Amino acid sequence: MTSKLSITTDPSWLENDHAGLLLLTEFLEPLDLTVHALAESIGLKPERIRAVISGEARMDAELDLRLGRYFGMSEGFFLRLQDSYELLEAKRALNGELDRIVQRAA
Repeated sequence: MTSKLSITTDPSWLENDHAGLLLLTEFLEPLDLTVHALAESIGLKPERIRAVISGEARMDAELDLRLGRYFGMSEGFFLRLQDSYELLEAKRALNGELDRIVQRAA
């Protein structure tokens, strides 16, 4: 029996939501939490959180720690989301250049 499911691992086909968008769609919206309320709860200005949500600023370690504490997530959770986003974007930007690099054995 063969599966009809196909798994796409080609970076050009994968969605790549940045950490701020995931903060919005997976945390703020389901909890009906405003940016202002979140900012007040974690001791930041709303503008900083809005910049991350819009993709104008990246998730940093301090924001990760504050969000992790507030939402009960592990330290580094939001940074890993940011890193995954940036890695995939870099792969897309390199557009096959990595394939031309010959690996060297350590």
